[in-house]
Amino acid sequence: MTGADGTAAGSPATPGTSYVVRVAEEATDREACFRVRKDVFVGEQGVPEDIEYDAYDAGALHVLAVREDGVPLGTGRLLHGEAAAAKTGGDPTVGSLGRLAVTREARGLGVGAALVGAIERAAHARGLAAVDLHAQTHALGFYERLGYAAYGPEFPDAGIPHRAMRKAL
Repeated sequence: MTGADGTAAGSPATPGTSYVVRVAEEATDREACFRVRKDVFVGEQGVPEDIEYDAYDAGALHVLAVREDGVPLGTGRLLHGEAAAAKTGGDPTVGSLGRLAVTREARGLGVGAALVGAIERAAHARGLAAVDLHAQTHALGFYERLGYAAYGPEFPDAGIPHRAMRKAL
């Protein structure tokens, strides 16, 4: 999850940028997660802010990728228990990965795969047997390379085409 360093504070993320992925337990980390989501989903993709944040955020496990100088690079969340079951067809053994977002400057550096890996490890530690997600259709190949398989028809979410995907853990 970390690359070779050599990035000065304030410089853009480049190949070799060092970063860590951690559970966002502190309020400042959760705020950083929400800033990344706002930049990517609201700013870049035009998702209305009032639907980007939902009641699931409070009980979700959030992960955050940050450069060594503290600059946030990406985030994602895991829903489990009743919250996940509401999104995964009622199966309490399936978690729900969502709100995966990587800043424009960090794309292509492995940050997204590192975030997914951290979420999968958290799901496994909670005894979950699989993880579901709703992928934007342009990202299907990314998730397929990580072992996810699409199922069901395409559907819109916030006006963006998506497909459901699942991976057994």
